[in-house]
Amino acid sequence: MDIRGKITKGKLVFLFLIMALVVLPGIAMGQVHSVSKGDTIHKIAGSYNVSQFALRYTNNVWTDSIYPGQNLTIPQRYTVQKGDTLFLIGKKFGVDYNRIKAASNLKVNSINPGQTLYVPIGRAVNTTSRGSFNWAEIDALARIITAEAASESYITQVAVGAVVLNRVDSPLFPNTIRGVVYQVDSGGKYQFEPVLNGWINRPANETAKKAAKDALNGWDPSNGALYFWEHWITNKYLKARPVSVKLDAFTFTY
Repeated sequence: MDIRGKITKGKLVFLFLIMALVVLPGIAMGQVHSVSKGDTIHKIAGSYNVSQFALRYTNNVWTDSIYPGQNLTIPQRYTVQKGDTLFLIGKKFGVDYNRIKAASNLKVNSINPGQTLYVPIGRAVNTTSRGSFNWAEIDALARIITAEAASESYITQVAVGAVVLNRVDSPLFPNTIRGVVYQVDSGGKYQFEPVLNGWINRPANETAKKAAKDALNGWDPSNGALYFWEHWITNKYLKARPVSVKLDAFTFTY
């Protein structure tokens, strides 16, 4: 093939990219920002015209402590088109739609044309014996362990993490860690009290991070349980379920 053929192919590729941007006007190219001295989350979010929450979620940065040289992934802005759903947008980007929902700080699944969403991209994925999870999912697991069982023994903390993962594997619950942790049932009831009272937003402690890792690597002291409750709970539904094991102040049930 002569050089003219190569040039023609190059032009075709260029034209294809231009057409893609026209056909998909809502998609913005992903970027990485290298933090400079004087940068703040507020300043960076404003510079890229993204929400602070989406920027924090994408990078799992929940404090104002950032440092020069740190790389922050800028979430992609997406403008909802007619016929879009969260599921279809997630499929388009290869991202779990629950992550888009979380990054966009949505409380419901319904979306409208013209609405701006944020797509968290570029986050690391960790492969464990329980499957592959991005580090935002793992952080959510560690935070629910901290919020629910920070005062309990280590084995109990691992068991709490295992219950969350058992729910992920169960067809009765959402199929992501964040989906399980933040689930609100059809009656409007939160599955985990720390989500209701806000304790879930506290950073995970180091012990809980280790417990989350052990649970992800297959240790399940709950023996496959789907529920747990403390001894003072009077909920008849929970108390009527078959017990798998009792650890510290927690009873684990199927």
